[in-house]
Amino acid sequence: MKLSSLPIRSIGEHALSPAPRGQWPQTLPPVLQLLDQGLDFGAATVFVDENGSGKSTLIEAIALGYGLSPEGGSTGAQHSTRATESGLENHLQLLRNIGASRRGYFLRAETMHGLYTYLEDNPSMRRKDPEFHTMSHGESFLELIVDRFREGGLWVLDEPESALSFSGCLALVGILKDLMAQGDSQVIMSTHSPLLASLPGADIYEVGPWGLRHSNWDDLDLVTNWRSFMNMPERYLRHL
Repeated sequence: MKLSSLPIRSIGEHALSPAPRGQWPQTLPPVLQLLDQGLDFGAATVFVDENGSGKSTLIEAIALGYGLSPEGGSTGAQHSTRATESGLENHLQLLRNIGASRRGYFLRAETMHGLYTYLEDNPSMRRKDPEFHTMSHGESFLELIVDRFREGGLWVLDEPESALSFSGCLALVGILKDLMAQGDSQVIMSTHSPLLASLPGADIYEVGPWGLRHSNWDDLDLVTNWRSFMNMPERYLRHL
């Protein structure tokens, strides 16, 4: 795969709009590391972490920096109900690959219901859209991905496992794997799921008080903890 065919090459602090240190979200270690060191992107990048460490803040800023709607959608979407963005995107510069696709889509699990309503109120002029509100949460999530993630582009997903069962997560990995095989699609995803973190070919970063730590799947705390629980659940449950 030629990295030059992917939508973005790297991200870092914008030289003409530096982020003020000591203010949130720059107080989050992974955000500070991104600003100070930048980050290169391959075909797939997966962020894993505990709640509150800054994973979704990074994902949101990357999506907005690319021109995607903050509450989900494509570069042409104007879907917004209540602005809660951190503003980090104003201090970032995405280095794009010349000639690569400028298409993209942002799926944010916590705002999917509002996105479906937006799509219903703003239907496609070229074809009939699926009726997402008539489907189950997981079914609609996968249907939207199949319907919108086409050809080359940047596909950004924030905690998609919240909508999906085990088989749904497997299906999503298969869809993303097939997109990446085309050579011009790029995936950036945050997740708490060891299954989704196993996306073949992904660079995995553990996000935490240390910042961003590149890790192998087998070495992730996420994987170790789930393995330990599945082997001996009573060891954990007796302390609750």
